[in-house]
Amino acid sequence: MAGTKEGGMKAAAKNKELHGEDFYAKIGAKGGRNGTSGGFAAKTECNCNDLVGSHHKAMCAGKKGGQISRRPKDIKVGDA
Repeated sequence: MAGTKEGGMKAAAKNKELHGEDFYAKIGAKGGRNGTSGGFAAKTECNCNDLVGSHHKAMCAGKKGGQISRRPKDIKVGDA
């Protein structure tokens, strides 16, 4: 049953039984407090040369993601 939806639900029930109903909220809060990056959309200045002037990291990441083509690449067929 390991790795199944049913097993996950049993594990979650056991964790809540042992550690309290707010177990997952507690561990999520711990992770949030320990984070130092401020998250993806943090308004921290970026010093790359991709955009002109002062900009934020989220803007830079958005520009990079927007440049990636979703169209399929041409497949090169060898002389086989």
